[in-house]
Amino acid sequence: MKYYLGVDGGGSKTYALVADDRGRVVGKGKSGNGNHQIDREVARRSIREATEMALADAGVSREQVASACFGLAGADREADFRILRPMIAELGFAKHEIHCDTIIAMRAGTSRPYGVVLICGSGTNGAGLNPAGESLQVGGFTYMTGDFGGGMALAVEAFRTVIRAWDGREEATALTPLVLAETGYATVEEMFHDYLDRDLQPPLSLAKLLFEAAEGGDAAAQAILRKQGEESGLQASALIRRLGMSDETFDVVMAGSILTRGKGDWVHAGIRKAVAAAAPKASVVKLAVEPVVGALWLAFEADGPLPETARETLKDAAEFEAI
Repeated sequence: MKYYLGVDGGGSKTYALVADDRGRVVGKGKSGNGNHQIDREVARRSIREATEMALADAGVSREQVASACFGLAGADREADFRILRPMIAELGFAKHEIHCDTIIAMRAGTSRPYGVVLICGSGTNGAGLNPAGESLQVGGFTYMTGDFGGGMALAVEAFRTVIRAWDGREEATALTPLVLAETGYATVEEMFHDYLDRDLQPPLSLAKLLFEAAEGGDAAAQAILRKQGEESGLQASALIRRLGMSDETFDVVMAGSILTRGKGDWVHAGIRKAVAAAAPKASVVKLAVEPVVGALWLAFEADGPLPETARETLKDAAEFEAI
C-alpha cells in the first residue's frame, strides 16, 4: 500500500497528515513555528517533529511514502527556496515538493488541482496555479513593494481615520467611539498624544471595527473596506492574466479572517467584480477546509489523480483537531 504525506508549516504551528492510498488519514502530527523567516532552526525542528509524529502515529516509514508535499509560510522567493530545499531534503523522502502555504490553501478550497487564492488575514497575499502546473505569487510582502491592506494595515486605516476626523481633515466618523472603547482612551486627543509619546502601533483588533461601523452606515469605514476589495481584486486579475487563465473554469479561493469572517459585502463585491471581468467562468468561494488537507491532496496529485475517496474523506475537514 502507498502512503502520502501533507505538511502545513505556518508561523505559529505546523500540521502533518499521513493518508493511505484510499485517502484515509492514518497519522497526524503537530508542532510549532514552521516559518523559516521567523526562526530557521525552530522551523527545521518543527517541520521534522510534526512529520515524524505523523509517521509514528501511522506506523509508516518514510520509505513507504510515495509522495510528500510541504506547504510552508515564507516560501515566497528563490532566496527562500535555496534555504528550504536542503532543509526538506534532509528529511529523507524520495519524492517531495515544496509550495508556499498560499498554494495549499488554494488546493484545500477547490475541487480542482488549480486555481487562485487570495489571503487577507493580518497581512495580505495572492497566488495561483494554472492547469499547466505553473505557479505565481502577487504580493505578500510590504506596502513599499506594492501591497495594500490586510488586518494590520486596516487597523492603521481605522486609527488614522479617527485622527483625521478629530483634527478636521475628514468628516465625523462612527469609528471614533468604537476605536476609543477598543483602545481604552476617553478622548481622541489623549489617544493621539499617548501613541506619539510612546511610539505605539494600533492593535490588530481595530480592523474588525471597520465592519461594525460600515454595517451602521459609516461612509469612511465603507470606503476603506471597498478599497481592500478593489486591491484584492487587482491581485486576482493580475494572477489570472499572467497565468493565462482568463478562459478557464476555476475557483478563486478567499482565505484569512478579513475575507472569511468580515461582515457585509464591501470587500467581497470588489473581488467578485474584478474576477468576473478577468475570468467570466471563474467562481469566488470562501476557504472552509483546513489547509493541511490541500498539502495532502497535492501530494496525491504529484503521484497521479486524486482518488475520489480521498477527496470525499476530507472535503469537509474544517479543523485539524477534528480530522
